[in-house]
Amino acid sequence: MRRTLFQLMMVFAAVTGLIYVFTLTGPGESPEQGERDIRFPRAPAEASNLKNPFPDTPDIVAKGEVIYQGKGTCFTCHGVTGEGDGPAGLELSPRPRDFTNAKFHELRTDGELFWVIRNGTERTRMISYSPSYITEDEAWMVIHYLRTFPKKAGIG
Repeated sequence: MRRTLFQLMMVFAAVTGLIYVFTLTGPGESPEQGERDIRFPRAPAEASNLKNPFPDTPDIVAKGEVIYQGKGTCFTCHGVTGEGDGPAGLELSPRPRDFTNAKFHELRTDGELFWVIRNGTERTRMISYSPSYITEDEAWMVIHYLRTFPKKAGIG
């Protein structure tokens, strides 16, 4: 009986460790390399190919910041500086996305980000935003603002 309980505990520990690694990475990536993880389901191909209809201009980025820091309430989880350290985010597991990570931005298209804003993210508290809360235009503007975080952090 003791041996069986010990074996079950070891299997649980091994599975838990694998789940942790795969929440940080995708297949073939170590946690140090990876930014792709289970929190970001693959968007449908048509969403991945969507192009941001707004130009990346200071005016559009400023509008995106106002939405991120205001009515979008993104900052409450992702933090004012985008590091995933907002006051509500500190209590979440997994922690909110760190938008200062340049690797994250290299791996995602604007269309994928738009899809997550519209649909949320499974296995997290990332909710989907209805068009009555954040319009499609506002979501695209926020994406331009998100892309500035690595530069602000001195990373990109």
